[in-house]
Amino acid sequence: MLNIVLVEPEIPQNCGNIARTCAATGSRLHLVRPLGFDISERAVRRAGLDYWHLVSVSDYESLPALFAAHPEAEADLWLATTKAPQDYTAAHFSPDCWLFFGKETAGLPEAFRQAHYDRCLRLPMREEARSLNLSNSVAILTYEALRQNNFPHLCGTGEMKK
Repeated sequence: MLNIVLVEPEIPQNCGNIARTCAATGSRLHLVRPLGFDISERAVRRAGLDYWHLVSVSDYESLPALFAAHPEAEADLWLATTKAPQDYTAAHFSPDCWLFFGKETAGLPEAFRQAHYDRCLRLPMREEARSLNLSNSVAILTYEALRQNNFPHLCGTGEMKK
């Protein structure tokens, strides 16, 4: 199962969109604190996230706490960053890989990026554009990872199939 990691996300609408992507794809969502919003059951109900029950969500106090809980993540991770030396098509995603995304205003911590330099990926875009929206970036990389693994456990056809 694919693992989506948001490191210090700030914007609740982005997290909601990403949670919906996780619900639709069966991916796990991992949130690294601090968070810029409340994820309590009451807050989720108030926001009307009727798909939240379809999302496996875990949260951690820090990146070291996440790696302590999931040491396997270190061996199969990819970091999304506009500063990456290679674009995402260079990656060979495993079905259980970990995709890391940084906070909207600053991205992933520099020390983390440097420690995993060869695992940093970029979504190609115009030089004048600073970045894509976080939820769009997550969706692109999530579906690329799933495509490379033949969309495990996902339905590839809709009701129009004859």
